[in-house]
Amino acid sequence: MLPLVVRLERTAPPPRTDALETAARAVLTLLSDERAAGAGAWAQAVRDWQDSRIRKVVRRARGAEWRRAEALSGITVTGREAEVRVFPPVPLDGWPKDLARLQVSGTELDDPRAPGEPPAGTPVLWLNPELEMSAGKAMAQAGHGAQLAWWALSAAQRDAWRAADFPLAVRTAEPSAWASLTGGGLPVVRDAGFTEIAPGSCTVVADHPALRDAPLPSAS
Repeated sequence: MLPLVVRLERTAPPPRTDALETAARAVLTLLSDERAAGAGAWAQAVRDWQDSRIRKVVRRARGAEWRRAEALSGITVTGREAEVRVFPPVPLDGWPKDLARLQVSGTELDDPRAPGEPPAGTPVLWLNPELEMSAGKAMAQAGHGAQLAWWALSAAQRDAWRAADFPLAVRTAEPSAWASLTGGGLPVVRDAGFTEIAPGSCTVVADHPALRDAPLPSAS
């Protein structure tokens, strides 16, 4: 699975949407890193992970916990306020001890104000309006959506997205729009059902403008 750690200081937690967007960008940053390709140090672990379920687990850290996580091999991605560190994939029972001791459940965040409309032309990861997910679960699902979009893009489109520092937005879809989003040929995340929600639930639609030009079948 792919470990992600969100920095969650007691007195200054990040807004929920910022954390979700930063987690999605962290996944893309790892996938595009030279260490994850070819003969790179993380390449075999990434290939093994992508050949199986692209499972992601989000844990939280603060203070000394965060500093220990930063000392491990990985990449820290920052949002407006959020910080998320992503690490190369590890076996289910092979977490580094400084990550294994971090809490995984109960990661709850709020948006102090509505996030507003995404800028025109921005890739959007649309969340299912009918599902209730913890912040940690939603961060993992946003990461899945970003990864499915990455897979669906051409090499040139990936390069352009990377060069722009992976702009994206995470928003909850309008209930009236959800059916058309899931049936529109864009990549769709279907959850494996390990935690919180039923197996097969559609959680995210990855709406990248380049994929609207050339829609692809749903992915799971």
